[in-house]
Amino acid sequence: MNAIESISGLSDLTLASKTKEEPKSNELGRDAFLELMITQMENQDPLSPKDNSSMVAELAQFSSVENLDQLNNSFDVLSRNLLSGQALQATSLVGTSVTVPGSEASLRLNDVVSGSITVPFSTNDMSVNIYDESGSLVDQVPVGLQPAGETIFRWDGYNMEINGEMLDWQSGNAEGLPPGTYKFEVMASQNGENTQLETALSANVNSVTVGDDGNLTINLAGIGPVSMSDIKQYN
Repeated sequence: MNAIESISGLSDLTLASKTKEEPKSNELGRDAFLELMITQMENQDPLSPKDNSSMVAELAQFSSVENLDQLNNSFDVLSRNLLSGQALQATSLVGTSVTVPGSEASLRLNDVVSGSITVPFSTNDMSVNIYDESGSLVDQVPVGLQPAGETIFRWDGYNMEINGEMLDWQSGNAEGLPPGTYKFEVMASQNGENTQLETALSANVNSVTVGDDGNLTINLAGIGPVSMSDIKQYN
């Protein structure tokens, strides 16, 4: 009976300490488990009370629930800290340039568009087609022979540099193309057939958004929102 009275007293203290209604959940929390156990004891048959072993088993179960509750709280704190750290790191990207998979990029005044081309096979005939915002072909750059691997390029609206070397080629537009959004289409020939290759292009980070699910999204100029995990290179 002493043990029962002690648990009942603990119940009164626990109930009195509640200052607001806890959100409903399908999980049995620490306080709910304690209340359920005490209610069961208060309504037991006085002629056939629970034996000590049953009480000890329930108290041990209560201790397990308590430890799990504390562990969940610790994980919640850790998760929030990690998310805060990732958000802080992401905001430092605002105003910088990153490279992400895609075919469109914005050319700014006195700036360049940089990117990479995934070349799955060696080719002796590769070219880069450039389209403006209306979809019109405004330039075609003959690259020529390229080995399998990753090809890096830089384009300023007039000249194109491939793997650090300027192409001996003149743009079809004598004054160069104006700032704007352009689409890049890379074609390569193998065994007489043309294949479009995958590209990744640079873009400036305008802002960073933290979603309700904790996922980070970066908003890129000329491209729009992309996931942080899509960043291929920090420029």
